[in-house]
Amino acid sequence: MNKHFFTSESVTEGHPDKICDQISDTILDNILAQDPMARVACETCVTTDMILIMGEVTTTAAFDAEKIAREVVRGIGYDRPGEGFDADTCRVIVELGKQSPDISMGVTHAWEQKNGATDEKFSTGAGDQGLIFGFACSETPTKMPLPVFLAHKLAKKLTQVRKTGVLPYLRPDGKTQVTVEYHDGMPARVEAIVVSSQHTENVGMDQIRRDLYEQVIYAVVPRELMDENTKIFINPTGRFVIGGPHGDSGLTGRKIIVDTYGGYSRHGGGAFSGKDATKVDRSAAYFARYIAKNIVAAGAADKCEVQLAYAIGVAKPVSVLVETFGTARTEEEEIAQAVNELFDMRPDAIIEKLELRRPIYRNVAAYGHMGREELGVKWEETDMVDALRARLGL
Repeated sequence: MNKHFFTSESVTEGHPDKICDQISDTILDNILAQDPMARVACETCVTTDMILIMGEVTTTAAFDAEKIAREVVRGIGYDRPGEGFDADTCRVIVELGKQSPDISMGVTHAWEQKNGATDEKFSTGAGDQGLIFGFACSETPTKMPLPVFLAHKLAKKLTQVRKTGVLPYLRPDGKTQVTVEYHDGMPARVEAIVVSSQHTENVGMDQIRRDLYEQVIYAVVPRELMDENTKIFINPTGRFVIGGPHGDSGLTGRKIIVDTYGGYSRHGGGAFSGKDATKVDRSAAYFARYIAKNIVAAGAADKCEVQLAYAIGVAKPVSVLVETFGTARTEEEEIAQAVNELFDMRPDAIIEKLELRRPIYRNVAAYGHMGREELGVKWEETDMVDALRARLGL
């Protein structure tokens, strides 16, 4: 038997980096609700008592970035003056310009269109060069790797018990981590769990640990995956009162592994939040996930990673790679050919198929962009299963 361990982490919506992602994506949503064709590249950074919003936006929409930022921070739970970061008293600085005309030129009129293509789906070129990965596997019902699947569930549970008042002494910042033991490539048990949550000054560690065992860990992780050798660490430093932007600065796009597959699959390096769908860093990453998930759901493979690569201003990807890690039930080359035949990977086609000009992004800005079936996002649908099975003879 081949045995190995794999670890993934997640963070709560009150983590400094995730505050930034949510502000950037809420600004994007606000703009798209008024102007679906807007070009948006909005980044945020936070630190003690300050929010900085910066980037490039070309739109006809009227929006108040400062007001949006304060509403996001208040909704997360930073609403107590005197604790180092508060929605109503922090400074907000807005530095938003317009998209570079050099970039706009390549995106608005794709290379193919300039060279004689008449298909309207060639009209938009990729917003930047980039390499993008999508992944799926059969380990969980959502076709996500088990370590990041459990880490996200733990992080969401931390927020739920805080916001519903079950554990009112918890504060918004928190992190989770799960280590899974694999036997011959399949998850067998949970080796270790780490949960760290910010809390108020007047609560003891014994109570925190007892409550998080019962209300978070045992409520999320299936008992059959834990045994007497499972290691559980709750606030291992012993104190986590100073947190959020008061304890650490935050920046949009600094949790890209949390956003995707917890490190289980490769990542091209591009962040998602604050970017409209002409940026293939975002839209093509969603589409690569969509392709990979349909391949696994079709039974063509137990694991699938799809890489797409683009050149700025060019609609068609410059390369497409399908990797199944030896789990394919047909020739891998056949799967790759089927992908090229059945999936249109040009930006306009992706945007249309996944309906990416809608204001849907605030909800995926925390707890992962992939595997979020509960949100009804189009990249989690498996509507290409029948076509893939027919094409591959499965």
